[in-house]
Amino acid sequence: MEAFNVNQTIEKVKSQMRKGILEYCILLILHQREAYSADIIRILQESKLIIVEGTLYPLLSRLKNLGLLSYSWVESTQGPPRKYYKITEKGDYFLTHLNDAWLEISHAVEDLSRRDFPALPAQEYISVSEPIDTIQNDEKDHSDQPL
Repeated sequence: MEAFNVNQTIEKVKSQMRKGILEYCILLILHQREAYSADIIRILQESKLIIVEGTLYPLLSRLKNLGLLSYSWVESTQGPPRKYYKITEKGDYFLTHLNDAWLEISHAVEDLSRRDFPALPAQEYISVSEPIDTIQNDEKDHSDQPL
């Protein structure tokens, strides 16, 4: 069994959290203006969302295949034409609902982080060190009943 490394686990969780919101963040950027992939990466990195091309391109393809993004080729003075992405009408609609979901989630997390949860009274705890046959319960067993 692998030893638990707190720092590695924190980084893994942070990475999963970032991955979960990257599509939303990309749509937020493209809602403001069309952007080249390197611009999207730069903007995300400026916002402390570390992302590499190998992560971005599959997300852009997925969003395009869903009809949330489109792209156009723009000639570049610095080399080959560049693919500029823009949000579609369907993407704007989708983003509106993601905004609502984000507000709901962020308010819930904020609420949980600020709440003070009182401890349960001691009599509500069952000691896991006691053998199960020593636990007394005067009520009829309803374990076979649906909840």
